[in-house]
Amino acid sequence: MHDSVSIELAFGRGTLALSLPAGAEPTVLRKAALPKLGNNGAAIRGAFDNPIGSPPLSELVKGRKSACILICDITRPVPNRLFLRPMIETMIAGGIPADRIDVLVATGLHRPNEGAELAELVGDPWVLETVRVTNHFARNEQDHVDLGVTPTRGTPVRINRLFVEADLRIATGLVEPHFMAGWSGGRKVVAPGVAGHETIRTFHSARFMEDPLAVQCNLVGNPLHEEQLQIVRMVGEIYALNTVLDEERDLVCVTFGEIIASHLAAVDFVSDATCIKVPRRFKTVVTSSAGYPLDKTYYQTIKGMVTPIDILEPGGTLIIASECSEGFGSHEFRQAQERLVELGPERFLATLSAKTLADIDEWQTEMQLKPMRVGKIQLYTTGLDSEERRITGVELVPSLDAAIAESVARHGDGAVAVIPEGPYVIPVHGQAA
Repeated sequence: MHDSVSIELAFGRGTLALSLPAGAEPTVLRKAALPKLGNNGAAIRGAFDNPIGSPPLSELVKGRKSACILICDITRPVPNRLFLRPMIETMIAGGIPADRIDVLVATGLHRPNEGAELAELVGDPWVLETVRVTNHFARNEQDHVDLGVTPTRGTPVRINRLFVEADLRIATGLVEPHFMAGWSGGRKVVAPGVAGHETIRTFHSARFMEDPLAVQCNLVGNPLHEEQLQIVRMVGEIYALNTVLDEERDLVCVTFGEIIASHLAAVDFVSDATCIKVPRRFKTVVTSSAGYPLDKTYYQTIKGMVTPIDILEPGGTLIIASECSEGFGSHEFRQAQERLVELGPERFLATLSAKTLADIDEWQTEMQLKPMRVGKIQLYTTGLDSEERRITGVELVPSLDAAIAESVARHGDGAVAVIPEGPYVIPVHGQAA
């Protein structure tokens, strides 16, 4: 048996090399390799010209007086630099004045992206010079149109006025597993992306969060997905451009068309490659927060703790590496974590179940309870101060390699599951078909 096996784990803008102990038997779980699109520009133009459930973009723009394009915020590595300019050029060529075209950053309740960060997000100086690019602020009441409540669950629907009142509405995003909404992209960029805080906090209430169907890769009966579809229909005519990226962040799929149909086409494309059947559970699972930009905060890191719990043996150890280069997350999230540490998981959850509207960002703390119910959670990070480390509510480890070796020894089991790309890969316990 060789002495050690080296595996690279995504961390910040680079990777961490793991040295597994002698006798360890690693199972490395990655997305299935998908063929890259040779010519990104041609693929994007092809999607505009051959849409799903709608006329081509060049026809959609005719006779429109204004347009609003939604883009995801900096926490999603969407290749905006590839498609924004051709989309905007098509709009201008079709007669929409450049000063009536808005690009709106769908921040949800995240902080705005400004300055150099906004330039990085948009990825093309021409776009910033040609059209208005602004951030969505969920807390600004006057920025939203009140569309009433959803028919099934009575969610209050308030959506950004720029988007609702635009003549042509286009959402853009990335289709990847989402640990609550099933899949990101499409309808999710509208709500919560550009929704008011009451809409978002309703989504984040315990009624949705604790629903067994509100899980990654599931759209069937998922209450969050169903509410999002109803909200999209309440807004009216919306189109979407959806992208799928591989592990190197290269484009492997792009769809355009009616928002629901084009999103489902991208989901169909990626689901088999992303949801990996794993025939057994493991007492030691090692994962990441997918590196930059998702591992900038502890808030986003929790996603990487939730996605692999299907293959964590009850009582096992889940070890996650996340740089947390930007620290902890919002002030509200910090307060929720302080309450978790103070009250303990059961009492913390009891305080949530009584609320119709979740406090801002406490839902992520609620998600952290899910892996904590299964096993021991350990975190390796270089980015949190001592007080932040205390309120993670998990065990901090100074060395990944040592933590893995100790877990293998403690459980008396050399089998180790390693997920280099963290929450972008969904291990599902069960036999491969």
